[in-house]
Amino acid sequence: MSRLVLPCVEVEPPGPARATVLFLHGLGADGHDFEPVVPLLGFPRSHGVRFVFPHAPSRPVTVNRGMVMPAWYDIRGVDLAQSPDAHGIESSTRFIRTLLERESERGIPPDRIVLAGFSQGGAMALQVGLTHPHSLAGILGLSCYLPLPDHVRGEEAQANRSTPIFMGHGTADDIVPVGRGEASRTFLQSAGYAVDWRTYPMAHQVDAQEIVDVGEWLQERLLKR
Repeated sequence: MSRLVLPCVEVEPPGPARATVLFLHGLGADGHDFEPVVPLLGFPRSHGVRFVFPHAPSRPVTVNRGMVMPAWYDIRGVDLAQSPDAHGIESSTRFIRTLLERESERGIPPDRIVLAGFSQGGAMALQVGLTHPHSLAGILGLSCYLPLPDHVRGEEAQANRSTPIFMGHGTADDIVPVGRGEASRTFLQSAGYAVDWRTYPMAHQVDAQEIVDVGEWLQERLLKR
């Protein structure tokens, strides 16, 4: 049976790829959203890291009056903890795992892959990364939260129990309140995960300092091993 591979924007390194950052965009955006960030991460010239930015499938989004837009799952209300779209999350999990498998087929083992994302994409990075059966190099979630913590309790993968996790959040975020991110951080830490948690004086966005911090963290995971 053939498998569906989501269309992606890809930024190849100057030389052969030896690692991958799979980065998932936020609600209503697309794979081009974070493409301009790559040159700002401070990677050395011959870094060998491929950046893959998939386009999420389009679907109606309840909180946006049912408008059809790129979304990893439905958002049913402003309270992100209420009635999470488990079916949509599970469907997108399969798409993302297919992309992880494709990287392995292209010669990048799981422990050389960082699964990352912003907002809804960051939520998926946490959800998929913590339940992925193969050890990843890292999980990075920006301005996000863990949408289905109970699923992580039941499906957590031992392979990623010690995988480094970076979570960054704006203290003035009015889309995903910082308290929601803090609650997810606390849940993960209480479950024994190592979370590098950082806050920034910003809204639902990324700023220059966060980009610097993310670049350093990615290099630590992918270039210094």
